Amino acid sequence: MKLTKLFNEFFNSEKSGGLILLLCSALSLIIANSAFGEGYLHVWHRDILSKPIEFWINDGLMTIFFLLVGLEIEREIYIGELSNIKKSLLPIFAAVGGMLFPAVIHFIFNNGTDFQRGFGIPMATDIAFSLGILSLLGSRVPAALKVFLTALAIIDDLGAIIIIALFYSTSFSFIYFGLAVFVFAIMLIMNRAKIYKIWLYLLLGCVMWYFMYKSGIHPTITGVLLAFAIPFGTGDEKSPSYILQHNLHKTVAFLILPLFALANTAIVLPSSIMDSLTTSNSIGIILGLMLGKPLGIFISSIIGAAAGLCTIPKEISKKHLIGVGLLAGIGFTMSIFITLLAFSESSIVVDSKISVLIASLAAGTFGFFFLHFTLPKKNILTEEK
Repeated sequence: MKLTKLFNEFFNSEKSGGLILLLCSALSLIIANSAFGEGYLHVWHRDILSKPIEFWINDGLMTIFFLLVGLEIEREIYIGELSNIKKSLLPIFAAVGGMLFPAVIHFIFNNGTDFQRGFGIPMATDIAFSLGILSLLGSRVPAALKVFLTALAIIDDLGAIIIIALFYSTSFSFIYFGLAVFVFAIMLIMNRAKIYKIWLYLLLGCVMWYFMYKSGIHPTITGVLLAFAIPFGTGDEKSPSYILQHNLHKTVAFLILPLFALANTAIVLPSSIMDSLTTSNSIGIILGLMLGKPLGIFISSIIGAAAGLCTIPKEISKKHLIGVGLLAGIGFTMSIFITLLAFSESSIVVDSKISVLIASLAAGTFGFFFLHFTLPKKNILTEEK
């Protein structure tokens, strides 16, 4: 399978970004639990323009992350794996199963409790970490498996965005939402008029972000809407979408996501950490990511293929589906992000973050070793040229 230049660029940036995320998370945890912990935690809560730094990272900079995700989704729909219905159905089936099973597992443990709002936490897959760990296996990984995991994670993120919009928005304002929709409509008209000046879209995107924030819908949704408003054209290297996506890769991988990791893994570990991990919420998160993800992805893929609704590439075996399912259990970025939206009580947030970190670490470790022992020693036919 021949991989496009932009896909390789995306894959490689996520690979490197995943390793940096791991280092930043470990560093943040160490500092937060050291003698410098109090001062370090205070840094993220220091106000800038009447809002804490943590807000500008989680609600501001993460919008740029969602913009990049949106641009990648757009590219996949137009000319990538999702442009072919038969090809796109496999990662779609896998992603839906991979979101549904973890949500059901969390719901079973937390139905009717204060933790019920956390059902969305184990539904997400972290693109950077999952692709980063897959890349450690080198050329042994079939190109089809790389594309499958990437498409799966992207659809998974799209699903998480929809979940955020539907279930994790605060008090709603029709006036501000209407203004946000109006700005979005202007950008769509600009798109149809073939206005290709990226700075105009980014400027209007900032205005839409403000209106979306005031409407009560989480403003990071703006990033995805902006991505679909920016002209795609033919998708070549001169198109606005390609140019912006190309320029955002390194900024997101090496600045925005590391900042997010530093700010949101600044966790003071409780002395009774086992008590934190045995709540129904923590159990739901851990089992959702470690068990629900691989089961959902595997079962949905097999059922879809058996029903003739999708096709599993011959380079991908059933064992590979299990291994990728385990890697998809690395929630991290999106899971922590949803945690911040689901809960306001600090103790629940901390317990949820710890559960996400432990489950993600375990899922990544199991996924790596499972694929290490099931992939062929050398896969010459799928080496990239």
